[in-house]
Amino acid sequence: MHAAEPEDPGLRASDAAQRPEAEPAPPLAWRELPEPVRARLTELAAEALGKMPRADIPQQLRPVAKFAPAKRARLGATALLATLQDSTAFRTAVLEWVREHRQDALDPNDEDSVIAATAAILLGESSAGSRVRLVAKNAAETALRAERDAALARNQKLEAELSRTQEELAQALEAVEAARREREDELNRLRGRLREQGTLLRQAKDAAEEAKAEVSDAGSKREAEIAALTAQLERERSRVASERARAERAVTDAEMARQAAREARDADEVRLALLVDTIDGAVAGLRRELSIGASKRRPADQVRGASSSGANGAHVRDPAALDHLLALPSVHLIVDGYNVTKTGYPELPLADQRTRLVQQLGALVSRTGAEVTVVFDGAGVLSIPTAAPRGVRVLFSDPGVLADDVIRALVAAEPSGRPLVVATSDRAVADSTRSSGAHPVASAVLLTRLGRV
Repeated sequence: MHAAEPEDPGLRASDAAQRPEAEPAPPLAWRELPEPVRARLTELAAEALGKMPRADIPQQLRPVAKFAPAKRARLGATALLATLQDSTAFRTAVLEWVREHRQDALDPNDEDSVIAATAAILLGESSAGSRVRLVAKNAAETALRAERDAALARNQKLEAELSRTQEELAQALEAVEAARREREDELNRLRGRLREQGTLLRQAKDAAEEAKAEVSDAGSKREAEIAALTAQLERERSRVASERARAERAVTDAEMARQAAREARDADEVRLALLVDTIDGAVAGLRRELSIGASKRRPADQVRGASSSGANGAHVRDPAALDHLLALPSVHLIVDGYNVTKTGYPELPLADQRTRLVQQLGALVSRTGAEVTVVFDGAGVLSIPTAAPRGVRVLFSDPGVLADDVIRALVAAEPSGRPLVVATSDRAVADSTRSSGAHPVASAVLLTRLGRV
């Protein structure tokens, strides 16, 4: 389904004014049609091709006609569009089929700009080019909005990362500053000790001078004392030199410590970035591996009046149309259990009917990926199955509650606009759910589709 696009306000008025003139439609650049218009034209042509007599099918499309309905539009898109452009007979045949079976697709004034453009092309109206340009404009605006939103999201993420990095940098700077202050305190202590040694040295020099004076006064008797004092002086000098060397080494060590702190901080930042990248990759891989989405709960899980015995599920319609509906994103197929089983295999016991239907629906889920919910009347059911195929939700109505009411509640619980398919031959259920926006499908049609799984 295509989202409704705003229509060019001048198109409807210009249609009424121009049709009496019968101006010839300007030629269309088929190869430059917007992708939504190409897809819709291909879809309609593929459906019409499947219903044409073989004799009326153009030679180049006969291989495409042999494809399964689900593959015809996808694999034969190029050939279908080329033949629509080149073959007036084929284009007319498609138009006649659409008039007969898909009259809703031939409204050139439809609110959906893609439907309107497709209808104008098939009808050969002069407004086709304007409508195609409107679709292309809307598609370009949508793409630009998506790019803008993505850029804003990236910018917010980068700002958050920058903020975290700045906080981490501030913490690292505080740690470096604390280490620097500690080293400066140590250096000040060493300088104090050096000043003390300088004082001792000056005192030793003074003592040496006094000794010399005493030696000069005492003569040879004091030579031994002078030699002893000189030796002591040399030892003091050696010790002071050693203390000075240690002080210089301490200063060098402090500088090296600051350098090591800077290198350690850089290494920590690299390791932190690598760890974050590794965690991001691991989380993404785990989500892909486990197919985990943002939430596992669906509106159908919240409906009261029934008990659940299964898990996820998906969508419905008439053999070819049913395949088309099952290919829609987020489609939900709701099955009137006993109505379908008693149509397909009434001779089986009820427990066997339930088992067979649930297994067939499980196979359908594995092929289509649709959400499927099957509802059985709970009255008279002695044992409820504890497990169901992956993707099939099995519900049994509570005592005093009809399965038909549970089906209506399931439809009412879904948000407006979500594709819903209800499989039942009960006219009352079909009419009430159709008024709520669901697509009813007969039980026999569903059984025919399940027979091909």
